[in-house]
Amino acid sequence: MNQEETFKSGFVSIIGRPNVGKSTLLNRIIGQKIAIMSDKPQTTRNKVQGVYTTNDAQIVFIDTPGIHKPKHRLGDFMMKVATNTLREVDLILYVIDADAKFGPGEQFIIDRLKDTKTPVFLIVNKIDKVSKDALLEIIASYRERYEFEEVVPISALEGENVGTMMDQIKVHLEEGPQYYPSDQITDHPERFIVAELVREKALHVTKEEIPHSLAVVIEQMKRRDNGKVYVGATIIVERSSQKGIIIGKHGSMLKEIGQKARVDIEALLGSSVFLELWVKVQKDWRNRPSQLKDYGFNEDDY
Repeated sequence: MNQEETFKSGFVSIIGRPNVGKSTLLNRIIGQKIAIMSDKPQTTRNKVQGVYTTNDAQIVFIDTPGIHKPKHRLGDFMMKVATNTLREVDLILYVIDADAKFGPGEQFIIDRLKDTKTPVFLIVNKIDKVSKDALLEIIASYRERYEFEEVVPISALEGENVGTMMDQIKVHLEEGPQYYPSDQITDHPERFIVAELVREKALHVTKEEIPHSLAVVIEQMKRRDNGKVYVGATIIVERSSQKGIIIGKHGSMLKEIGQKARVDIEALLGSSVFLELWVKVQKDWRNRPSQLKDYGFNEDDY
């Protein structure tokens, strides 16, 4: 890069209702899975930072928990994480599902946006699911409710128009420093992402049987003399019946979770992995501040 050329940088928050495709979008931007994806709402609990770097810009994206009405202490924590980022970033991407009707949840978010001076892009995701006429009606409807800096229709899953969105983001960012090395794609330690990958597979394999009363703790992670990385992880549930579901008949469910998670963990670490899983019951952990802190949900950090 020539000295005359400017380098832009900034922090961009990705917000929206649960299950609108925020994590899919972040993974698409970064080009690697760093945020877990599920068709179940409220999959993201902590804010996940993804670092996108080119020769002329570095953008730190923050994927936040889906904004919803809290039902427990964990829900309160998730909402605090999501709403606090609105004041900490240079730009907000408000992601909506083109195929979903406008409701109280969307109005709740727009009301929060009216309290911030941060520029907001409306990102209309899943455009492959609606007609062009319907898309234009959706955009017009949202423009009546809030003055968005830009409106960008995309398909995060297919990658359609994501490049255009990135160009628009760069236009709105100011000249700034490079915060992270060029090859760094997240600020989270590997243990955090490994735990998230195990949780993703547990949610996927158990389908509708296990609610979001599931956490994963990495007990041990080290490279052995044979070159393999040993990972020992505990899956935390709230009830004994959930433990039985996670383990499955003759351990079949736990084995499937381990097999699927190991593939993604090996891709992340670039190494062979030996993954050992346990299941532990901690009753009502989502409402216990001490256990929330043990499992990585520390309110003092936000």
